Parts: sequence; structure tokens; C-alpha cells
Amino acid sequence: MPTLAIRLSPADNVVVARTDILPGTEIPGEGVTSLGHIPPGHKVATALIESGEAVKKYNQIIGFATARIRPGEHVHTHNLGMGDFARDYAFGQDAKPTQYLPEHERATFEGILRKDGRVATRNYLGILSTVNCSATAAKYIAEQFRGGALADYPNIDGVVALVHGTGCGMASEGDAMDVLRRTIAGYARHPNFAGILILGLGCEANQIGGLMRAEGLEPGDFLHTLTIQETGGTAKTVREGVARLKDMLPAANDVARRTLPASHIRLALQCGGSDGYSGITANPALGACVDLLVRHGGSAVLSETPEIYGAEHLLTRRAVSREVGEKIVERIRWWEGYTARTGNEMNNNPSPGNKAGGLTTILEKSLGAVAKGGGTNLVEVYRYAEHMTAQGFVFMDTPGYDPVSATGQVAGGANIVCFTTGRGSVFGCKPAPSLKLATNTPLYRRMTDDMDIDCGPIADGAATVEEMGRRIFDLVLATASGKKTKSEELGFGDEEFTPWQLGAVM
Repeated sequence: MPTLAIRLSPADNVVVARTDILPGTEIPGEGVTSLGHIPPGHKVATALIESGEAVKKYNQIIGFATARIRPGEHVHTHNLGMGDFARDYAFGQDAKPTQYLPEHERATFEGILRKDGRVATRNYLGILSTVNCSATAAKYIAEQFRGGALADYPNIDGVVALVHGTGCGMASEGDAMDVLRRTIAGYARHPNFAGILILGLGCEANQIGGLMRAEGLEPGDFLHTLTIQETGGTAKTVREGVARLKDMLPAANDVARRTLPASHIRLALQCGGSDGYSGITANPALGACVDLLVRHGGSAVLSETPEIYGAEHLLTRRAVSREVGEKIVERIRWWEGYTARTGNEMNNNPSPGNKAGGLTTILEKSLGAVAKGGGTNLVEVYRYAEHMTAQGFVFMDTPGYDPVSATGQVAGGANIVCFTTGRGSVFGCKPAPSLKLATNTPLYRRMTDDMDIDCGPIADGAATVEEMGRRIFDLVLATASGKKTKSEELGFGDEEFTPWQLGAVM
């Protein structure tokens, strides 16, 4: 039978409420009685914790008591806070040889093999704006392909305009421009796009010519460029843009799915609207899926650097080399400096929704977030939107804000997204399909039109983390083969393209 509370480690001095615990309720197996109401996903102390003493969950420090906490007392923002403590990075200490499956036992999926050898999970045409000023025209072009406009091209998933709010009012050179150009180029090269139109205004800082040169992009039959000023204004640009994309339609439609090895899957790992169950159900289940995918030769990318803060030592210990582990630490130090310069701090997380769901500190949130990466070796660390080539489990430096983070992952080559949520984040990420994993069954039932899989049975004792990981893995393969996700059915993905904006807006 499911218990009232979940103990994650014998060394912990808190347990997590599985359901509403009323005042005066005895918690079986813990020898304590609740002193007040404990909401689902929240923590209750199982021992006396003196002020200043470490509070442990997952057998890891999640913060320090800011007041004396009695056994049975609710542990949250009113009595738990951040504090400095040493992390043992132990570079590579826990790395071990990956147990790859023999080739004949590895999973396959029905994917699209491009003529240049790239593998796609979807088949879109795209319009990418260089600057906010060309965003409206880009959307007007995409609108011409809605309704029944693609009825004669059943193998094309759609025409999508991916626009953003920057590209000018910024320096023409430097980190901010490099990141923006790297992101746009990553989407232009993405195998899920059969063809691309890059659309500019003409006078912006992010000039098309500079973008093409910096990123080594070459115009061709399936990569066109237009500027509104040179073409003669918005109306003429829209007509010309539509004509260019129409010319691409027959060849873009001339594709057929074929059986391909799972090694071509690069899975982006995301979490948003997290709650107290995230690190217990959906995140470790996704981690089990990652371990399976890597054994089958595939790859997965963990990101959101501010949301591994305080848990980065769990990644450095799994790094295949000290050099790879040091890259993680260098990024953490950069973020500490970055937030200090902007008048913030790394503990600006968790969000109000996270806290309502039971997460108290960024340390606690990070420990749960890292679980998405499973237990396999960390083989490489990438900068934002950098093209990913390493096979296996990797990390990409991104902000914690989900749309910005996922944009960088897809720009780097991720062709499927798995997004865990405990509060109910809604998200899509064209051209990569996005699967939503609910951390608890009430959420899944409440938002069934948005959630693809319910990981709540883990908390209820009806499924193990490994069993749920296998279910997620099977769903990833089906999705890569063309099965639509809930977010695709709802039409999400056109508005979530959000490149990381660095530097001053001038």
C-alpha cells in the first residue's frame, strides 16, 4: 500500500508527503506525528534539527535550518534557507565503462534520412528572422501555408516562422551576437528542416551577410535569404518569400521514413513548473530513459546551468575526464559572476510555483533536476547552441528559463525534447517534438490534453523508476517515428523560439 510519506535515503532528516497530511497524523515507519498540515510534495522533519544544522534530502544537503525544527514539523521557506558548504567535485570518481548493447539488440525507429546523411524526426519548412523587425513579415509568409495549403504535400509537417525580439540594439560583434548567430545557424542546419528562408530587414546589427559568413552558411536550393528593404517592402517580401518556399515543397515532400538506429536520437532534457515530486518520479524516470538510450547508442543533453547549482558535483564525479568536469565548474563560476554583475543571485530559484509545490531552495531543486541525466558518464560540455557531436550523455550551458534553454538545445542538434513538469507547464518546440511528463497523477488527470505520460505511479508504488524509464524510452522511439505529441496536436511550437539574449540592449 502507498505510504503517507516518501523517504529517499536512510540518512535524510526529512521525508516527503505523498498526500495531504493533517495535524496530529502519525507517519508510519518514521516514529513522528505531524505538528501541522503538510501539503503533498512538501517536507516534514523526522528528527530534531537545530538552527544552523544541515537539512538532508536524497542524502544531500538542500539547505540549513534558519530556526529550530521539531520532529513532525513542516520544513519549508519559513525555517529552511541557503548556506555555503564545500562540494567534493571528485572529478571522474564515479565514471565507469558504458555497457553498450550489441548492435543486433539495439533499438530502431522510423526516421527521415536526408541526402547528406543527417537524420530527422520531423519534416518542416522554416522562416528564420534575423531581427525583430522582420518578425511580422516572417509570420505573414507562414500564414499562407495554413489551412489546406499543404494538402498536396502530406509528408511535410508544416511551415513555421521562428522569430525573436532581438537582432538589433546590440553590438555587431561580441558574445551576444555570437550566441544569436550560432542559434539561428543551428536551426538553419537542423535536420528537421527540409528547407529554410532567412529573413532580415536590411539595416539591423545582425546582417544576413555577417550571419552567413560567421556561421559558414551557403545559399542554395533549400537555404534562401531575403531582406525587406532590398525586396521592396513587406507586401513584396511576403509574396517573394511564399514563392521561394512553394518552390521547395515538391522536393521537401519527396521523403519516406525508414528504419534507422536509435543512435540518431539526441534527446533534450527539460523540466519546468517543478514540484516536490519532480526529483522522485518524472526526473529519475527520465534519467532511466537516458541510461537506456545511451546503451542503445543514442545521446541526451542536460542543460539549465542555474538549476544544477549545488548539485554540479554529482556531474563532475561522472565526467569521463577532469577536463570535462572542469568545464562544468567553469560555467558555474561564470554564472556566479554573471548574476552578481546583474544584481541577482543564484538562489533566485525556485519560482513561486516551485515553492507552492514543495521545493524550498535551489539546492533542493537542482538535486532533483540533475536526476534527469540518469547515471551514465558525462562525456562533454557545450556552450549555448553549440553544435553537439559527442555520443552519449552531455551537458549544454543554458539559462534555467525553459524556452531559452530548449532553444539552445535544439540549435545544438536535439531532435526530440522530454519535458517533466509537476505544476503543469505547457510547451512545444518546433521543429523538435516535445513530450510532457507529469510528475504526479492528479496533474496528469487535470491536464490530460497536455501531458503525454503519467509518472505518478512511481510515488504510488504502482511502478518502479526503471519501468517508467522503459515506458518513456518506448514513447521517445514512437515519437521519433512520427507519433504526434500532445503539444503538437495542440499546435504548440511557433512562439517558443527564444534565443538567449546577452549583454546590454542599446
